[in-house]
Amino acid sequence: MKGKNGLKTVYFKEIDSTNDYVKIRRGEGKDLLAVAKKQTGGRGTKGRSFQSEKGGVYLSLLRFYEDFPAREAFKIMAGAATAVCEVLEDCGLSPVIKWPNDIHVNGKKICGILIENAFGLDKVTSSVVGIGLNVYNELDEELAFIATTIKRETGKRFSVHKLAKKLARLLYRETDLCAYQKRLGYMGGAATLLLGDERIPATLVSVDEEGNLLALAGGELRRFAAAEVSLRV
Repeated sequence: MKGKNGLKTVYFKEIDSTNDYVKIRRGEGKDLLAVAKKQTGGRGTKGRSFQSEKGGVYLSLLRFYEDFPAREAFKIMAGAATAVCEVLEDCGLSPVIKWPNDIHVNGKKICGILIENAFGLDKVTSSVVGIGLNVYNELDEELAFIATTIKRETGKRFSVHKLAKKLARLLYRETDLCAYQKRLGYMGGAATLLLGDERIPATLVSVDEEGNLLALAGGELRRFAAAEVSLRV
């Protein structure tokens, strides 16, 4: 079906991965939104599995661009993270962004974001924005120590369908990097940066306009384009 903005949207009761579904349709050259009630092969960053049981928002937006500089690609991630935060704020929560792609509430992960861009020369030609948001889905006992849901935090059961529609609408807005930066969490705090086999004790400072993490490490301000932030010092 097509929404008011002409965006084709497909819904699934169950699918392996909404990201994989829209990626294989890149050749059609049209924006596409896939929404699933459940994923059997949901993925996070670094190829990790993402638990995707019924009761969460699982969507992937395939979007094409005419003139999007590759150096500004981080705006796609920033826009997605800000959109998720705004949806959660409308639910009465106070989310923060754990750089670069996790959304936390009260110190626990409530949403993961996976961006898969395609490039041509110095341009972003298209992007796939995958979002997995815990709404009222059940979390297994081990995961419940590090993750949470909207229902656990508010005691209320929100409509997955309405939240997905709101997210899809917000993903088409112009990205405001200030809105992203003001929602960054854990800045000023100690962390361990995992860079390959290297573990770097650091103090988080900020994120620049290109999406690099700025952190004090070894007595100097360093810029990290890619690293995993562990809050365990």
